[in-house]
Amino acid sequence: MLIADLLKQEFRKGFRSQAFYRGLAVKLFMGFMTLYFAAIFITIGFSLGKILEEVHDTRTPLELINGASVYIILAALTIRFFMQSLNTLNLQAYQSLPVKRSTLVNFILLKPLFSIGNYLTLLVVIPFAVRSVSAWHSGWVALQFVVVCILIIWMDIWLASYLKRRFGSDLRAFVVILLILVGVAALEYFKVFSVFGFSMKIFGFVMMNPLGLVVALLVSGMAYGLNLMFFSKNYYPEKFNEKLSRGENKVTGGFSFLEKYGTIGELIQLQIRLIFRHKRTKSLIYMSAVFMLYGLLFYTNEMYSGSPAWLIFCGLIVTGMASLTYGQWVISWESNYFDAILTKNIPAKTYIKVNYFILIAFNVISFLLSTPYLLMGTKFFFLHVAMFLFNTGINAFLLIFTATFNNKRIDLSARSMFNYQGTTYKSFLIILPVMFFPMLITFILANFLSFNMILLVLGLLGLSGVVSIPYQMKLCTQQFVRRKYALAEGFRESE
Repeated sequence: MLIADLLKQEFRKGFRSQAFYRGLAVKLFMGFMTLYFAAIFITIGFSLGKILEEVHDTRTPLELINGASVYIILAALTIRFFMQSLNTLNLQAYQSLPVKRSTLVNFILLKPLFSIGNYLTLLVVIPFAVRSVSAWHSGWVALQFVVVCILIIWMDIWLASYLKRRFGSDLRAFVVILLILVGVAALEYFKVFSVFGFSMKIFGFVMMNPLGLVVALLVSGMAYGLNLMFFSKNYYPEKFNEKLSRGENKVTGGFSFLEKYGTIGELIQLQIRLIFRHKRTKSLIYMSAVFMLYGLLFYTNEMYSGSPAWLIFCGLIVTGMASLTYGQWVISWESNYFDAILTKNIPAKTYIKVNYFILIAFNVISFLLSTPYLLMGTKFFFLHVAMFLFNTGINAFLLIFTATFNNKRIDLSARSMFNYQGTTYKSFLIILPVMFFPMLITFILANFLSFNMILLVLGLLGLSGVVSIPYQMKLCTQQFVRRKYALAEGFRESE
């Protein structure tokens, strides 16, 4: 079968690539982390039924899962829309061969189904089905539950691919999807329409009735059919690329006013274009926006809200996740054309200043977006003020200074999901002091000071860092000058 041969070629290409044999330490670490989280998911799967039994006295665990299914599917679809990379194929190489178009299109659509990462949720689903669903209902219902979940995963994969190909993953798409999610949640919260009750009825039929398998299969097939319809009109590469690139400059075009600020303004504009034109950087920014909702989990849970260290950790994420994730590779993002930067008339001080401004801008935007947490209490507002100062005055310096040690090349045109390119043991060493140093300070001070005094100490530390930013820039500039040729040498090595 030709599709099987194509899959075999892709498998061999992955193992024959030089990148597969580089960064072995990182791959081993990621493998260990995968096993660690797999064990956690399995544990959650076996415990989920018991937890749900305590949540509601009259409804079964499966009924509660059915009621939440719409929210789960929408959340998974959103994550896939921004994180899942589009599968591509060098069409020109096959168009001159006796290979049908339909075969190549089907290969592109079926390829992600063979990725193990797409089935991690089954580590929760299968134990839950075995222990809870079979106990409350029957073994057949448990089996149908697992099969339907697999079909839903397929539907999400194909639907996310279609939406991404059809509309692109620009800022407008993110805003539209976020508004849809907020709208659905608002309908439930204000009791205008019970999405939970509607979901429980629909998925109750799908999970319990044998015809539900047919319904799930048809819906999944419709998502597959949408992709086939799209490819039937956009098969040729030039037409396909036109669809994806349409409106590319709409986001960055609004920042042309920066050009009047000279070299610094032009470089900042180029950084903004870099962020919104490439999959991996866009995904980091969008996911950072999602992490801003972490406060809803930590601040409303007594286990975390009563712990100063956990509150500090959450405050760091809410007010600085964008700068923390982007800042780890703040120099490596430009590895493709780093040699060109060195040959231009760009002073090292100016280059470092631009990176500082980008990280500070991320912190300012995150802080402003976090102001609605004031409705939950002034305690969280002061927490965010202190963490904003700490992220700006301390962490921005640490990120830029330590980024000079990360000389692994990053290909921005590569996929965004499960892409660890540029990640080394240095990346983990960089993030450790940034994330856990303030928690360590909090853990020590909690034995002597109140939470408000701890916030005052961390805020003053951050404020002192803000005041000394010119001196920090000088240190980072000196470090960059010492390391720039080592960085250039490392960036020239393609994986």
